Amino acid sequence: MTKTVGEFLFDTLKEEGITEIFGVPGDFNFSLLDTLEDYEGIDLIDNRNELNAGYAADGYAQVKGIAAMITTFGVGELSASNAVAGAYSENIPVIHIAGSPDLETQEAGENVHHTLMDGNFEVFRHMYEHITAYAVKVTKDNAGIEIPKAVRIAKEKKKPVYIDIPIDQVTEPVGEIETSVSEEKTDDKNLESALAHAKERMTGDTVMLVDFNTLRYGLEPEVQSLAEALNVPVAQMMQGKGGFNEQHPQYIGMYGGAFGDPEVQKIVEEADCIIAAGMLWSDFNLAKYTADLDTGKMIIIHPHSVEVAGEKYDGIHAKDALEALQESGYRREGEVEALPSIYDDIAGGPEEEIAAESYYPRFQRMLEKDDILVVDTGTLSYGMSQVKLPEGATFVSHGAWQSIGYGTPAALGVSAAAEERRVLLFIGEGAFQFTAQELSTIIDKGYQPIIFLLNNQGYTIERYLNTERPYADYNDVPKWDYMTLIDGFSAAGEVFKASVRTNRELDEAIEKAQSFNGTAFIELVVTDPMDAPLYLHNLREHAKDD
Repeated sequence: MTKTVGEFLFDTLKEEGITEIFGVPGDFNFSLLDTLEDYEGIDLIDNRNELNAGYAADGYAQVKGIAAMITTFGVGELSASNAVAGAYSENIPVIHIAGSPDLETQEAGENVHHTLMDGNFEVFRHMYEHITAYAVKVTKDNAGIEIPKAVRIAKEKKKPVYIDIPIDQVTEPVGEIETSVSEEKTDDKNLESALAHAKERMTGDTVMLVDFNTLRYGLEPEVQSLAEALNVPVAQMMQGKGGFNEQHPQYIGMYGGAFGDPEVQKIVEEADCIIAAGMLWSDFNLAKYTADLDTGKMIIIHPHSVEVAGEKYDGIHAKDALEALQESGYRREGEVEALPSIYDDIAGGPEEEIAAESYYPRFQRMLEKDDILVVDTGTLSYGMSQVKLPEGATFVSHGAWQSIGYGTPAALGVSAAAEERRVLLFIGEGAFQFTAQELSTIIDKGYQPIIFLLNNQGYTIERYLNTERPYADYNDVPKWDYMTLIDGFSAAGEVFKASVRTNRELDEAIEKAQSFNGTAFIELVVTDPMDAPLYLHNLREHAKDD
């Protein structure tokens, strides 16, 4: 029996391991959702709005490798566009499926709802061309070719793609099906040249930097194998956190330019050779460009190319480059000297008020093997970057896009992607107020994250960045009664909740949350609006000097 376009679409997604799709219903995607309702093997997670659906899909993809969401035309897809742009910036493969009006309506240029009332039904697809790797209108005639192509591009480019499906085409029989196969292979000659050049550079003290695209392209095993073969110290960039086992004996810590650990900074910057896996040159990653990395002594492994001392060799897959470097003949002598984490020791007396110097060590102590940490943008993203992760932990955050409010729906997506793993969300109250309603979905679905809400009297991150007016009114946020709010969200399930102000209260809340069978919500009330981790203090001092 011939499959419909909708059935073929969901078959294609299921083959990629997608078992949940995020989205919001709208009249132009009813045929998609009706097909999904009857489809075996993929469930719809109905979000509170399309922006949240996009964030949730992003979190899901960071764990499973790829994700999908469904919105309606116009209002729905534009609501989701911020999240899609974020996925593009962060190299996250998300399949955005938009249900649009039927073909006859579109061809007639009728003024229907959810449009700009100008008869143009291509405008939103053209907008999406700028924030996706591929944007296409799918019909029954091209679905068998275009759907596999879009999914392949998302996987290869590690970028979102956009599929517009008119409502009347979803239930039509799919036309000719053509498997989309990549022809890209490593250029062996370029790899040989790059390796020869790299061997010349690998002398004296060599270190490794693990960064952004190590995570996005799943290169963690190859990176660790190379580090072990070379016996070199390994540090991580801010946006590469979680790309290397932080319990490994060769791991020395996070490299944060002038704002991070000075001992790590010295080892990295004074090395004779730096091998950087998945390097991303960004202001956040380079600590406001205080990172002193001399490209003349760097070997940089990009997803599809290699740079050696500034000379670029194209057409080389990162996995092949990492494996080839193992045969370089270089091996550092002696053991790598371990460096302590700044949060190894518990600080603060039991009755003292909680502060950054006391709650970050407690976060580090409570972490367990294979935990997934979701960290929203703000002071927490700087502090949690310095927390030493247990083996197998996954760190989900946005260092490039940095859209405040990403965390709560991302925690939903992560929870759906890995129900067997423990999920912890770290989010400030300002960020939480952006997308708070998605907590109700988390509770309704029975997911069990432990949520730490840092209530530090407003946008502390903005207070640090604006050195001239840290106490400006626009950095304040409304005071919410979070404990009562949780009661309103928890009609569908029991929630552990606690509001803590002292270290003793935090310790007790953590202990109870870890044994609770359900969602746990801990509000950390910090009275000093300028309380922040050391990294952020260093950043502020640098900004003042500028």
